[in-house]
Parts: sequence; C-alpha cells; structure tokens
Amino acid sequence: MILIIDFGSQYNQLIARRVREHHVYCQIEPPGIHLSAIKSINPEGIILSGGPASIYSKSAPRVDSGIFKLGIPILGICYGLQYMVDALGGRVEQAAKREYGFAELLVKKKKGIFKGIDKKTQCWMSHGDKIGKLPAGFVITASTENTLVAAAEDSQNHFYGLQFHPEVVHTHSGRKILANFLFDVCGCKKTWSMKSFANRVIEEIRNQVGSNKVILGLSGGVDSSVAAVLLHKAVGKNLTCVFVDNGVLRENETRRVIKMFKKHLHINLRFARSGKLFLRRLKGVTDPEKKRKIIGRTFIEVFDCEAHKIKNVKFLAQGTLYPDLIESRSAFGGPSAVIKSHHNVGGLPKKMNLKLIEPLKHLFKDEVRLLGKELGLADDVVWRQPFPGPGLAIRIIGEVTAQRLSVLRKADTILLEEIRANNLYYKLWQSFAILLPLKSVGIMGDQRTYENILAIRAVTSDDAMTADWAHLPHDFLARISNRIINEVRGVNRVVYDISSKPPSTIEWE
Repeated sequence: MILIIDFGSQYNQLIARRVREHHVYCQIEPPGIHLSAIKSINPEGIILSGGPASIYSKSAPRVDSGIFKLGIPILGICYGLQYMVDALGGRVEQAAKREYGFAELLVKKKKGIFKGIDKKTQCWMSHGDKIGKLPAGFVITASTENTLVAAAEDSQNHFYGLQFHPEVVHTHSGRKILANFLFDVCGCKKTWSMKSFANRVIEEIRNQVGSNKVILGLSGGVDSSVAAVLLHKAVGKNLTCVFVDNGVLRENETRRVIKMFKKHLHINLRFARSGKLFLRRLKGVTDPEKKRKIIGRTFIEVFDCEAHKIKNVKFLAQGTLYPDLIESRSAFGGPSAVIKSHHNVGGLPKKMNLKLIEPLKHLFKDEVRLLGKELGLADDVVWRQPFPGPGLAIRIIGEVTAQRLSVLRKADTILLEEIRANNLYYKLWQSFAILLPLKSVGIMGDQRTYENILAIRAVTSDDAMTADWAHLPHDFLARISNRIINEVRGVNRVVYDISSKPPSTIEWE
C-alpha cells in the first residue's frame, strides 16, 4: 500500500496509475486526513502530490506534519516537495524565473531513487516557486539550468523530493524513479492485481452488507455493469439493480439492458419508467450544472421510491470512478477546483437513509475494464464507450425537449452505426453527437431551409483525464454528415470538434 496525499494537482491520477502499473496498490486521500487514519492505513510509503498553491499562501493545503515522525518513506513531488521543505524547517520562495515544460535534468547522486538513471535526462517542470533553503539533513541530488534544487533527499530519514513530475510521460525516466522509490526505498512487493482487488472488495462488501439488501443504479454502461457483477458475486440475490429510464437514453438502451442483466446474468432487475418526470423537471433549464443536479436529484428520488418497495434495503451502490471524484473535487474534500459535478457524486439525501457503497471509486476507467474482464463480462460490455449519467441531456446544448431528443437520438444512432461498420468503435475512447442551440441556412430540394446544427465529437484517450481529438478520415466524416443530413429531419449542417482535453472537456456540458 502506498498512500498518496492529494494537494490538488491534475496529475494526481497519473501518480496512482504509475504506482499501480508496478502492481502496487495505492490509495488517494485529501490533505485533511487525520494522522490516526494514516496510521490505520499503515502504508509502506507516502507520496505528497503536486498542487496549484504556493506553500507560503494562507490557504495553502497542508497535511499533518506528524507524518514525518512515522518512520515511513516519503516522496514529495513539486508542491509536495515544497510542503516537505517548509514543514521541516527549510524555506520556499518565489522564483525569479518560472519553469514550465521540458528541462534537462542533471543527476548528481545516482543512488536511491536515481539508481540506474542517466546523468542527463529529460524531465517535465511546472512550477513558479523554488527551494531557497533546504532543511537540515537534506542534500541536492539533481538540478536543471534554471532550478538548483530540482531534487533533494534526506536518505537517513528516507525523505525524497522532486521539483519535476515523474508521473508524466515527458519525464523519460519517471517510471524508473518511481519504481526505485516503491521497491528499493519502501520495500513494496508486486502483489496487486485486478484479481486480488476483486477478491478483497468482494470480501469487504460481504462484511459490510451482511444479510441486508443492496440496490444499484444500473445504466448499462461499463461502470455500473462492472459494479453490478462485482456486487452480485458478493451478495447474490440480496442485490437488486434498478434501471431508470430517465427519458434521455440512447435508442433501444432499455431493451438492451433488460436483456443482458435479467436474462443472461440473472441479476434481480427492477425497471422504473420515469422519462416524463425527468423531462418535466428539465423543462426550460439551459444551464449544464443545473441539468446535472436536477437529473441527480430526480435519479435519487426514483431510487427512494424503489427502495421502499424492497424490504431490508440498507445500502445504495454506485459505479463512481476516481475521475468522477477528481472532477467533482469539492465532494472529495481536496483543494482542486470543481470542473463539473457528476450525478453520482456528492452523497445521498438524509431522508433516503441508505448507506453508500462505491466499490470502484479508487479505480480508473481502464482498470474497471480489466476488472470487468476478470469478472467474466463480455467484450461488448467491457469495451463499451463511456456514456454520461445525465445521458443525452448534456449533449443537447440548451433546453432538453422531446423533439430535440428525437433528433439527437437518430443522429447518434447513425454515427455509431458508421463507427462500428468501419471498425473504429473500440479504437476510440468516445464518439457521439451534440445538438447545438443554433440554426443555419441551407438548401434542400431547391428550397431554403433553416435547421439545426449538429456537432460530432470523437476522441482518443487512456483514462479520460486527457484526450486528443480523433483524426478520422475526411471521406468517413463526409459519409456521416451526408447520412445525418439526409436521414434526420431537422438537421442541415454537421460540424466536427477538433479540440483536445485540456483545454476542452470531452463532453460539451
């Protein structure tokens, strides 16, 4: 076990990914975690992440400095190094020259975390502060032309600090540096795998739930499907999945989910047809955050209703993933800014009186897919492209109406048909259509039209935290455009989104 303290960097999830790639389990916690909780976790090592704050600002996040007295190896990255220096009596100050991007790292001590690293190697910097004075016992182990203290250590106490980011691919020896910390410094063993994770979580769920019953919100997507199978293995018939037709689903989604879970997987399934309720609540709403919150609240209300129909229900399970939490940071208690809220993040209303189970909340999407394979789910489920909890409501920019949903559904169906027919579905992270609140002039049958504009979005990614727009062939895009304009009444123009994440998000809302 490695404990990662989240100081708010958008690279935090990459640290966890790199640790797990070495088959070592890690857990991410906010800086407000109590020292007693850290002791109970009993990690082999602690990694202090980067973050956007300056350590000398009043609002700078801090973890209990008692961690430095636990006898546990600690690695500080960027802000994590600066916090370590400040907490141990050193000094951090504003740099005369900030350093962002590539830098040549000159390694001065090829031992410890730099064992086996070239004397000169490329690293990735992202900082505006520098170390003005190191604490007693620390020595400089690496520098760049601009940054004297690019790395430092107190090897006697097993404290290590890096001003650069070893977790990003731009740092060429980053994985090796992290491996040195994990195995040579912390003494970790390569014991973590999806099989071990599944076995541990199943046992934890059994102990937590006992003979009580659990309900799970099933969307049919990868996350909720994997969560359902995991819970079913843990509690069997004590699990009831609730599939909510919220009125903003894709074509034939209800039929597909019922067939797969009820007939093939033999999991208890209740079907709640609530589309009219959701659309009524969404009437006149155009703000994307309001849409998400309305859908989230209504979703919980439907669950509340279904829960009262089943005796002895004590738990509600959700397929929340770590990227959901990091983009709804305020719900997690960390220092990052909220990018957008997720309908399955933020807790339950008190009146529901159900305890929450989130068995996937420390996993990334690619890890959930691996878990699904481990649990025996079919490829067409495991490798399904992500679909947002708020559904097509956040792919309609502006007000959600039955008529606009009909237009988007038809266009989305055509898009996915073409994506699958050209063997692109599993090569893309996501591909979908967005209906814009704009109309444009066109010509159809020698007549003037004034109809909707539809955008196509297709991206490649590993975990949805970063993504690049997919460079699809022009003739393929032309065929999609031609089909949509000819087959979907109400659309006369199709555009293609060529923005990456960041700065854009994958979804438009």
